[in-house]
Amino acid sequence: MKVIASHNGLAAVERAWELLQSGTPPLAAVVAGITLVEDDPEEHSVGYGGIPNEAGIVELDAAVMDGRTLRGAGVAALRNVRHPARVAMRLMEQTNRVLLVGEGALAFARANGFAEENLLTDKARRIWLHWKRIRSELDDWRTPAADSVDPDVAAWFEKHFGGPAGHAKVGTVHVAACDDAGNIACSTSTSGHAFKLPGRVGDSPILGAGLFADNGAGSCGSLGHGEANLLNCSSFAVVEMLRAGRTPAEAGLEMLRRIADRTPRDQCDAAGRPRFNLWLYILTPDGREAGVTMWGPKEFLVADSAGIRRQACQPLFENRPS
Repeated sequence: MKVIASHNGLAAVERAWELLQSGTPPLAAVVAGITLVEDDPEEHSVGYGGIPNEAGIVELDAAVMDGRTLRGAGVAALRNVRHPARVAMRLMEQTNRVLLVGEGALAFARANGFAEENLLTDKARRIWLHWKRIRSELDDWRTPAADSVDPDVAAWFEKHFGGPAGHAKVGTVHVAACDDAGNIACSTSTSGHAFKLPGRVGDSPILGAGLFADNGAGSCGSLGHGEANLLNCSSFAVVEMLRAGRTPAEAGLEMLRRIADRTPRDQCDAAGRPRFNLWLYILTPDGREAGVTMWGPKEFLVADSAGIRRQACQPLFENRPS
């Protein structure tokens, strides 16, 4: 019995582990855990308080997959509903469809009684507004003076963008769990790249790219540059490597090598290494786990009979260039 999660999933791991111990099936446990992260207005990568698209609108993506039944579902570009992982699970339970997007996803959520609300919190709005002011000298906005930047906004940009005028991408939480019978499930939820193009969908709601689970081999989920996962079907490929006998760490690092080798040169540094980052979180039905990352360092979360702890991800490359 084990739960793993991305670095930002502490509340999710605690809740999922508690439920798993009480006999809750793995999928229900991980979705209940992710719901807590989606509810947190200070976690700007998902749900309520997620960073909006370039138009200032929060669009959410999520998916679930049950390794016991090999069924899963996702929703993408969902607006006004803070719990896309729960909507995705309901879609899997009630229909034979695998993916709903935009208005269709919202209509399905409405039909199931999910409350609608404005997901753009005041802090996320201030972050977005600062981004609009710094992104171009060719429009109507004036670049703010350094001493006029909201301290909360400056701190957020420093953490995620390397400074108030920097550029980076943030988002996503992943949780996976297995029970003592070897049943495995996972879920991924995200508000996507900060200030993304309206309607942009990354890997998170796509089975085989952002996540995959199979009782016969294991599960894999991801954070980071979603387009790389979409182009390489990363999570499915990792699970197939597990099936072929690779350890979780071996499978994850091999996948990162493949992605690095296939990355277009304009997305690489002078040494030919991808400039973007990518994390893979891998769990097997017998409880072996690994977290790997294109660039170190980073941690992931593990919960089992030994307690809840942070473990280091294994990097493919060290000393990421500034």
